[in-house]
Amino acid sequence: MTRVEQLTPHMVRVVIGGEAIARIDAGRYTDHYIKVIFPPAGVVYPEPFDMNAIRETLPRESWPVVRTYTVSKWLPETAEMWVDFVVHGDAGIAGPWAARAKPGDVFRFMGPGGGYSPSPEADWHLLAGDESALPAINAALAGMPAGATVRTFIEVDGPDEEQKLDTSNAVTWLHRGARPVGEALVEAVRGLEFPAGRVHAFVHGEAGFVRELRGHLRLDRGLTMDQLSISGYWRRGLNEDGWQSSKRDWNEQVEREQESASASAAASAPAAAPAPASASGPASASASGPAPASASASA
Repeated sequence: MTRVEQLTPHMVRVVIGGEAIARIDAGRYTDHYIKVIFPPAGVVYPEPFDMNAIRETLPRESWPVVRTYTVSKWLPETAEMWVDFVVHGDAGIAGPWAARAKPGDVFRFMGPGGGYSPSPEADWHLLAGDESALPAINAALAGMPAGATVRTFIEVDGPDEEQKLDTSNAVTWLHRGARPVGEALVEAVRGLEFPAGRVHAFVHGEAGFVRELRGHLRLDRGLTMDQLSISGYWRRGLNEDGWQSSKRDWNEQVEREQESASASAAASAPAAAPAPASASGPASASASGPAPASASASA
């Protein structure tokens, strides 16, 4: 890595450079992510690094831990990639590593992946998330079509965690304080007067509040799934291993509950009155109906 920056009291940016960064493509989506590889303390892997070989030849306790992080910015002209880490003392694996990181450290990762970028066809955009979604929201703001109408809500611990973002659009910062994660975000989105037209929404962060906002946007606001990029990046009480192993079941349960409610609401809605017949006869109608690459980078 080439440098480390302290963005806020609890957010550290690690800037990675080198030939590996020049070879990847992280410019197609604004939510590009990578899988960062952390070896256990004292374990040194043979070069060239080969994840499959490690898993085939080393005991499980020597396998690296993998954590998912959004690419905050990719600069192909200077072969740099920025990755932001939330740090809360010694809790977790990635945060403490980022707090100790220094230029010259080796940074191994797999990827990138991704799937969202702001739609130029949308009439306006909604961005909502907590700290874990802040890098992707910042990238989305920077990638907005010229003149786009945007409503942005970001929940952080307090005013010290606010950042200067790559946008001239207004950003609503919500300070959590002692409240549960996401409570302020849910209130803000529920209370928002939606601008006219079709919205494209990006909602990510802790799985509990994401579930609530998915239900609100689908059931109360009537958004279709093609208008939504929505997913839990993490879940309270679980580390990433626990969350990733249960995420599919969680998502399927949420979809079943909310889509069933949506179908029931549609079925119970009163039918539209038939069109009146004209003097010449009844009214007529018509209808138409591969695994990511692995790379390492250093200064």
